[in-house]
Amino acid sequence: MIVSFHVRPQAAAEFGHRSRGGPVTAFAASLHAHLFGLPADTDPLPAALDALLQHAHSATSPQQQTAILRQVAEQLRNAAEILRDYQYTAQWEHLPLDVAEQLRQARAQAQQIAQTLDQVAPAFSSRPTGAVPGPQPRASAVVPATSSTPPVGHRR
Repeated sequence: MIVSFHVRPQAAAEFGHRSRGGPVTAFAASLHAHLFGLPADTDPLPAALDALLQHAHSATSPQQQTAILRQVAEQLRNAAEILRDYQYTAQWEHLPLDVAEQLRQARAQAQQIAQTLDQVAPAFSSRPTGAVPGPQPRASAVVPATSSTPPVGHRR
């Protein structure tokens, strides 16, 4: 069997995207490995968020998804450090006080999101294989059936 994917070169310029082999290439590589029983790609995850986004679209295994969440958390910690530096710069250069405060709040939010991702990432690799992600059904309370027709003697 031969599967061929082709992307028009004009698509990148027309839609403002770079065409260096994004999700289509990753999907084709994943399909190839699956069809021929080859090991999954063990390349390290990209550090750039745009490349990580492309990688996330083709991640199929729970281990890949966990690794991506951990990489995003690490990038958020890096972003928090950058925000800290700019917060200090805003203070040193006597920018309006709200600028430094907003940067401090953004840094705190980035750190909180990184911690949350660290906590939830293991859930992706520990779920049973074949589990379908999505909302779990809730246990519904049994409601007694009521009759909407009045008793025979009271009909009009």
